[in-house]
Amino acid sequence: MKSSRVGRVVQLLTTLQAKKSYTADKLSKILGTSRRTVFRDLKELQKIGLPYHYDPKGGGYTIDPDFFLPPIDLNLQEALSLLLLVHETGRQIQLPFKNSAILASLKIENNLPAKIRSYCNTAIQSISTHPGAQAPMNLLDKTFAQLQKAIAKKQKVLINYNSLFEKKVIELQLSPYHLLYNQRAWYVLGFSGIHNSIRTFKLNRIADLKTLEKRFIDGDNFDLQEYLGKAWSMIPEGKIYNIELKFLPKVAKNVAEVQWHNTQKISHNSDGSVTAEFRVDGLGEIIWWILGYGDQVQVIAPKALRKKVITTAKNMINLNEQI
Repeated sequence: MKSSRVGRVVQLLTTLQAKKSYTADKLSKILGTSRRTVFRDLKELQKIGLPYHYDPKGGGYTIDPDFFLPPIDLNLQEALSLLLLVHETGRQIQLPFKNSAILASLKIENNLPAKIRSYCNTAIQSISTHPGAQAPMNLLDKTFAQLQKAIAKKQKVLINYNSLFEKKVIELQLSPYHLLYNQRAWYVLGFSGIHNSIRTFKLNRIADLKTLEKRFIDGDNFDLQEYLGKAWSMIPEGKIYNIELKFLPKVAKNVAEVQWHNTQKISHNSDGSVTAEFRVDGLGEIIWWILGYGDQVQVIAPKALRKKVITTAKNMINLNEQI
């Protein structure tokens, strides 16, 4: 549900709770929209689980007023921050149980004092976030809920996984420890029986998931930050590298104003460039971030990283010259 429609949807809910039956034409006039928009909003309400009813005899719509929560004592900032959290975070990431979150926010918003509700409706319409590309996942709610339950009950799961490394679907037993959203997708971390180690699995590559009766006794001491260590993103490789990069003036300020890694050190140079230093576990992940800056970055150290960047850049040139 886009933030620009929130105010209209709340008004629709308030209207439908008036213990009257409204036709699509009447709702269209009240909301100042077309019949098509009314039907689209009604479908959105149905999608997130709002129990509105249609009377075929009278041709009108209504909703049970007892469905909503009693008034909630929230001040303006509390209400606005909560609604922004739901509506905008839901656009930023693939939020599990997103429809339930939207429904909860609408319940809250519907029972806010009129002045606060009006202010929030206006404010939300003038605030937007620009979410990045995300890995699509049609069964996120089901898979997420099943894994979360298995983690809570310490039950093993059997998964069929589309492995990019093995280049085939593999079957394995997993003791799930932790769910993580990172880099546009959801992952589950846990002990893999087939790999005999803790591994990371992307949820949208799980082709099939079955909860087993088997339980695991480890995992209580699993610490995500300790596991990730100094990995650039989420895959530690077991070797620490001292990385030094020089970013040219065109992108220097952009790079310097972001905290990319917890070991980051930034030095500003007299020519307008910046030197960024990191201590990173592995080179596999950071190389793609470096390549994203194209001809605006130089790899000062280590030589192994510079060699990888040069090799990849040459391969890119060769590949594109073949066209």
